[in-house]
Amino acid sequence: MEVLQLYELSYSDLLLVSSNDVSPPSPEELERVESTSKAIMEALGPMGPGLLSITGVPNAAALRRNLLPLARKLALLEPNHRKLILKDHKLGSDVPLKNPERNVSSFAMQIKYSHDIEDTQLNSEHESVSGFENLGNGFRDLGICMMELGLRLARICDRAIGGQELEQSLLESGTAKARLIHYHSFLEKTILVQEARPKKAVNSKRIRIGDEDKRSGGDDSSNLWQQWHYDYGIFTVLTAPLFVLASNAQAPEEREECAYPNGHTYLQVFDPSKNNVFMVKASPKSFIIQVGESADIISRGKLCATLHSVARPPKFENLSRETFVLFLQPAWNKTFSTEDYPMNQISGTSFEVKRDDELERSRLTEEIQKIVPPLAMRLKNGMTFADFSRETTKQYYGGTGLQSNR
Repeated sequence: MEVLQLYELSYSDLLLVSSNDVSPPSPEELERVESTSKAIMEALGPMGPGLLSITGVPNAAALRRNLLPLARKLALLEPNHRKLILKDHKLGSDVPLKNPERNVSSFAMQIKYSHDIEDTQLNSEHESVSGFENLGNGFRDLGICMMELGLRLARICDRAIGGQELEQSLLESGTAKARLIHYHSFLEKTILVQEARPKKAVNSKRIRIGDEDKRSGGDDSSNLWQQWHYDYGIFTVLTAPLFVLASNAQAPEEREECAYPNGHTYLQVFDPSKNNVFMVKASPKSFIIQVGESADIISRGKLCATLHSVARPPKFENLSRETFVLFLQPAWNKTFSTEDYPMNQISGTSFEVKRDDELERSRLTEEIQKIVPPLAMRLKNGMTFADFSRETTKQYYGGTGLQSNR
């Protein structure tokens, strides 16, 4: 698979290009602003991959280091104990944590744009829990840091497109959804399934990881931690992932952080301009920002939503992955217009097959096309963001449109 090295936007350049300073810039600064703005729009526009990375963010490494290791500890915690911890820190989950065969454990919090950081007051009965004292504040500290990145990027895109609709849509929303995500290793899934079974059944025969993989499907989807999809907000801001190797999932403290397997993040994107899947490569100290479908719609196609998935590294049965994600979305009552929107984009992603020597690419793109419902089937003129998100979730997962695991 081909590798995509993301365009790296330095934090200092982000500040420069997004500045509201009314004083005239120097010729050198003006040239820097123009070239950086052009590079951003090329990365996020229809001819780019729809994502970029931001480097050099102050305090980012420490915030990431403090929070990401807690994802695995929470995911493998005894369920009743975990429930108390989540309650203490005002966290929820949008995945079925009672399902032992889950690929992902996700812990969520709504963060306000104007939120003043305050110490979370823990219930005195549980405040002595080791390692989780700053869980809630860790969410807010890192989340607010990432909010700033998204708001500044929205301002830059607005200036390039004309108007202020992207930034204003985020400010009118007032909140963003933060997720701390743990991607389970095969070893962890095996042990979780064993623990969920009646003791007699567990003791009678130990499950091997390979057998468990076959039992849970064993098809190509087992090579993915997250299936192909678009995010439907404006921007999705992600920390670079943290990978963890462990020999015993029942002892969360017994783990070893490791470098990126083969040097990759294992975030995969489909680039429609190249009709190909790419493995994303980014610095461990960077943030990644992806374009969501709402930005695509609001910008009338000048920004391009990122079709993506998360792959499992092959031959790493005891490898798990951690990340923190912030979904920047418009207000629920934001109304979308399809006027002036490029009809070739609203009809759905184009999957062209060129030659017989691209059969493997053809097979993959056809599979993606079956999984991802076209935008034209989910978006109607005058639809609110609430209706659009509900219809999108419904078509991905069925049911009533309540959000599920991605």
